[in-house]
Amino acid sequence: MTTSAAVFEEIYDRSKEVKDFDDSKLGVKGLLDSGITSIPRFFFHPPESLPSITIPSQLISNIEIPTVDLSHIDTDHRTFIVDQINEASCTWGFFQVINHKVPLDVLNRALLSIKAFNEQSNEVKSQYYCRENDRGMTFASNFDLFQSKAASWRDTLQMGMDRTDFDKVPEIVRSELFELDQHVKRLGETLMEILCEGLGVDEDRLKNMACSERRHLAGHYYPYCPEANRTVGTKCHTDPSVFTVLLQDHIGGLQVKHGEHWVDVKPLDGALVINIGDILQIMSNDKYRSVEHRVVANSVHEPRISVAIFFNPGNLEIMYGPLPELITPPQKSAIYKQFTLEDFIMKFRAKGLDGKSSLVNYFLL
Repeated sequence: MTTSAAVFEEIYDRSKEVKDFDDSKLGVKGLLDSGITSIPRFFFHPPESLPSITIPSQLISNIEIPTVDLSHIDTDHRTFIVDQINEASCTWGFFQVINHKVPLDVLNRALLSIKAFNEQSNEVKSQYYCRENDRGMTFASNFDLFQSKAASWRDTLQMGMDRTDFDKVPEIVRSELFELDQHVKRLGETLMEILCEGLGVDEDRLKNMACSERRHLAGHYYPYCPEANRTVGTKCHTDPSVFTVLLQDHIGGLQVKHGEHWVDVKPLDGALVINIGDILQIMSNDKYRSVEHRVVANSVHEPRISVAIFFNPGNLEIMYGPLPELITPPQKSAIYKQFTLEDFIMKFRAKGLDGKSSLVNYFLL
């Protein structure tokens, strides 16, 4: 290391920079509004992990995740739809659904409300900026800001839909997000039936485990990044959920790991993206796959907006694990051990989005 580089390293205090950023309650949108042309160093990611410089052979542009039309789900076409979703869940872990009965205006108003919230003045937004999970609702930049090795270029409004006081949610997003949640809950219950049919278990199995009761909503705002080649929008991760329903706008940026390659999830007007989470991979005893995905930093002068609703079981204390119906020793033994949802959530929050799956904590030796 040269003398000048050594001096630079010595005077750089990452923990102070991170704390100052968080204390400002500006988020990345506030940094951008301040007129910066370069991003703070704690947003820098190792060059080898950056999507923008991934070697071309690792990014596939001519294939797409499966798209499933749900318009005939209540007809004799249902078996075909079940087979499509089963195949996608086994091989991709991701698929898009169209004709899902969530009104287009509900989707659009939800996206616009997240955009409007983030584009309020810093004085207004800072009232909601906090990291206290027990409040039911938080607004912050990077939930794992203090334990991550590098931050991501996004701000997020989060709320537990089963435990957030409606009247305490900012009015600018209140009705839009709760309306979206109710429609998505109904869609989620339909998807649970289909996923159960694909697994060969009773169609109400996941519903009876209250897997639609504990829903967590995250509204992400990815503003333009002046150095998009040095950071990411969201780091590579798998979801700690049963499954996730994602609404994304027209900007794009979501990428899914398929084998050894990354595939762009191209926005499809009116579609919702569904992905299998870690908990369902465990419940299915590895039949369904929870796969790595990421979001590239936004390089266009227009914000990218997305809203994700994560479905989780409602009981924090009972034991979960591979469904007994799927275990037939010695031909098919359980791959994972039992766990409580409380333990699962605690371990995920402790590690943050570190690029490692939560599944490693639950393998049977």
